[in-house]
Amino acid sequence: MKLSKTLTTVVGAVAIATSLAACSGEPLSTREKGTLIGTGVGAAGGAVVGAAVGAPLAGAAIGGVAGGATGFAVGNHIQNERNGD
Repeated sequence: MKLSKTLTTVVGAVAIATSLAACSGEPLSTREKGTLIGTGVGAAGGAVVGAAVGAPLAGAAIGGVAGGATGFAVGNHIQNERNGD
């Protein structure tokens, strides 16, 4: 049990560090903003729904992935429209 919790913490820390490193440098593009906002909104919504059924972390994870994918698709479409692609 302790090993599982430690492994989860390490994986989470690496994921957060990677996410922050990926966002450094240039200002965020429309695609990146859409992905970031979608992930946040999806994770929050998933946590609320997950809490209603007793699994807020699983709900947040599923909602974050679904929201990130949706946010990427929307941000990508908007960016392509602006660039004339």
